[in-house]
Amino acid sequence: MRFPKAVALLLVFPAPLVLHAKDKKPSVPAVFAQAQYVYVEAVDGQEFDPNLLPADRIAIADVRDALDKWKRYTLTMERSQADLVFVVRRGRVAEADVGVRTPSIGQGQVSIGQPKTGSPTGASMGGPAVEMRGEAGPADDFFEVCLVNTDGKKSTSLWERTMPDGLSPPGMLLFEQFKDAVDKAYPSKPAPQGQQKKP
Repeated sequence: MRFPKAVALLLVFPAPLVLHAKDKKPSVPAVFAQAQYVYVEAVDGQEFDPNLLPADRIAIADVRDALDKWKRYTLTMERSQADLVFVVRRGRVAEADVGVRTPSIGQGQVSIGQPKTGSPTGASMGGPAVEMRGEAGPADDFFEVCLVNTDGKKSTSLWERTMPDGLSPPGMLLFEQFKDAVDKAYPSKPAPQGQQKKP
């Protein structure tokens, strides 16, 4: 009776194959197991940046909520105190922001700067001016996890993914992919509830 080639190879070289399987490294860096404190921000700025688009501000809040439920890491309000920074951006083909500017007393005309798209209306009459600006960008949501330098600045990118609607609740698939990968590679006890790193 003849053995198939694959069976014959296993019989001849069983030890190296077993050792190779044991030496297989996790698919995510060990720093994800060691980190304790995390900070969440958007590609275009931090949560309370007045120039941040509402969709990105909502994405920050959604990721913070998801981290709070996960309980593996402790959220901090200061990036300089974090071990990891979670960076998000909601996808958008085009998004508009509309604002109203009013003239100062004694002015007959309003100067509102150069809008990205559109134009002000009402300024030539000395009344309120409507400013419209828009932003176009990648349609996919973006999720990244970075290290933080000792000076509090973002450093090496350790995890980066994009996906259509990947940051949309309740699924938040981009976050869930990261969570599942970390939990699979480094099962551990959750971080103590209610703790926040003090600045």
